[in-house]
Amino acid sequence: MKSVTVLGSTGSVGTQTVDLLAASPERFAVRALVGGRNATLLAEQARTLRAQHAVIFDATQEAALAEALAGSGITTGAGPEAVVAAAALEADWTMAAITGAAGLAPTLAAIRRGAAVALANKEALVCAGAVMLNAVAASGATLLPVDSEHNAIFQALADGNRDAVEKIVLTASGGPFRSATLEELAAATPESARRHPVWSMGAKISIDSATMMNKGLELIEAARLFGLHETEIDVLIHPQSVVHGLVYFRDGSVLAQLGSPDMRIPIAHTLAWPQRLPTAAPRLDLAERGRLDFEKPDEQRFPALRLARDALRAGAAAPTILSAANEVAVDAFMARRIGFLDIAATVARVLDALGAPPLATLDDVVAIDAEARRLAETMTVARAA
Repeated sequence: MKSVTVLGSTGSVGTQTVDLLAASPERFAVRALVGGRNATLLAEQARTLRAQHAVIFDATQEAALAEALAGSGITTGAGPEAVVAAAALEADWTMAAITGAAGLAPTLAAIRRGAAVALANKEALVCAGAVMLNAVAASGATLLPVDSEHNAIFQALADGNRDAVEKIVLTASGGPFRSATLEELAAATPESARRHPVWSMGAKISIDSATMMNKGLELIEAARLFGLHETEIDVLIHPQSVVHGLVYFRDGSVLAQLGSPDMRIPIAHTLAWPQRLPTAAPRLDLAERGRLDFEKPDEQRFPALRLARDALRAGAAAPTILSAANEVAVDAFMARRIGFLDIAATVARVLDALGAPPLATLDDVVAIDAEARRLAETMTVARAA
């Protein structure tokens, strides 16, 4: 049996991972589950999967978790240090799905064990890319991308012939505002921005999809995952979300990975890798689909893509600043303190103010992340006033 740990088990990716594990109990032994604030759900998951350990990030929920698991034999813990300790436990495979800066230290702890890490936390490579990749090189860990686009590229590169790659293409649905005018974007509300036409996702990532910052962050992550230059990565709008990624080779061949827009598919791919795991995801019927459309993104209406490319070229702490400022700006938009177009504008101002200072350690990452957040918060508050 493969021993597994799920970091972020109560989130969107985490709950789908738990469902896959529960469907194949004979294949997996669950070492630890780590949740955010929902002690009731975490306890339910731990009992269902017969996990050895259950840890909750929110220390105020420690007693509730312990009470919910009383008599089960499942050990419990709470708080950031307990989360990192759970990530450091021996396991063959770890799902790293704790979003935001909170996921950096546990992801790094999992990588340092040298096993397989399924990466669903964009911040790990966007904010702390050099730190994480140095740890991968030192430990011999294997990074398995969970994002549907990166997983598609990973599958298309299965022959390992990366020297023959000319470029890769990440696809994007275009979000709810694909055809919106600048005037319509300026009037967008949090409710309209969260109505993703294809994927069912959390609030923050739904807003990122609407601004296309999500694709910008994925572009940075792809460069680091696959060792590519910014100019070797393209983005195409593909509203049907059937083709998740393409690889162009130097001989003129193009390999694409297709599938229904269901996150269980890439999660299952990483969970069973290098084998395959059956899922209940809908099967793709191309005849029923009838057509597949593609178009280039408009960076005038969606400047987040340009900001991400600029940050990737600048290197050092620029991607960290981009991600941190974006989180704060998205929160401000959801709180109705700033408008939709102010999200990218805030990120641009923070990048201009802080530049690209060097990063060497995770402490450096945390420090510049905090500085970017403070500055972005000041800007959004001033904008609201």
